Amino acid sequence: MIRKLRVTVDGKSYDVSVEMDEDPSLPSTAPAQGPAPVSVASAPIAAPAASSPAAAPAAVAGPGDIPSPLAGRVTAINVQAGQEVKEGDHLLTLEAMKMNTFVMAPRPGKVAEVKVAVGSAVEEGQALVAMA
Repeated sequence: MIRKLRVTVDGKSYDVSVEMDEDPSLPSTAPAQGPAPVSVASAPIAAPAASSPAAAPAAVAGPGDIPSPLAGRVTAINVQAGQEVKEGDHLLTLEAMKMNTFVMAPRPGKVAEVKVAVGSAVEEGQALVAMA
């Protein structure tokens, strides 16, 4: 069964459709006058603890570096140092929230250094690949 709900987040309302399992043993919660507003309070989220006190900060991308477009985990590297690439070539793949993001070469050039490894956690803006 599909239900239409109105959800309010930080004062902004959103109309959403939700598919619900039909279980005759559960009481009906259908509103008499259409969907009822639902408020979701936003709460501060604690920052994750550092993995180790001696962990070095992620290198911020500099000139010639290809920065990470998002925080995630490296799942594949398609290039190696010394390799020539064309604009649009697939350099590596990042995974965040079970979605893959392909990082492409923004320009033609030669890969000077791959600064991450498969399985590495990366931050947004962190240098992934250096190009010459």
